Amino acid sequence: MTVALYAGSFDPITNGHLDVLQSSLIFSDKVVIAIGIQAMKKPFFSFEERVALIAEVRKDLLNISSERLQVISFDNLLIDKAREIGASFLIRGLRDSTDFDYEMQMAGMNEMMAPELRTVFLPASISSRMISSSLVRQIAIMGGDVTPFVPQNVAQALYLKFKSSRIE
Repeated sequence: MTVALYAGSFDPITNGHLDVLQSSLIFSDKVVIAIGIQAMKKPFFSFEERVALIAEVRKDLLNISSERLQVISFDNLLIDKAREIGASFLIRGLRDSTDFDYEMQMAGMNEMMAPELRTVFLPASISSRMISSSLVRQIAIMGGDVTPFVPQNVAQALYLKFKSSRIE
């Protein structure tokens, strides 16, 4: 079985992430989304909330079985988590040349430490190249419409989160 590991913060998951995810499912039997947990960073959505949002997208929007798409956390080196789950590939989405420069450097370091793992770069589609989780959060903070950039359940979760924070 070909297992691919797709790591990120997914805070929140966006249509750009889904674009890369769907492309990776073409050549992988299973994709594991690994949500990075960093003690120094305070995420907008908790790990549990992000897992729930992704699970809802997996089931309702993508119609993918939980055997083909799994969500885990990691707080160590990505290559160690990849080895632990038996991944053959690390999936990385590319939006622009800035992403490319950074991801090439990371792929080189990962290859030096784990030559058995290959990094697969998947270019984002034209319609999702501009999307980033941080921009989506910023739009939501300012009361803008995020529905073109995220699945409906994520847009609703952002709306509810910001609505409750404005009331308090």
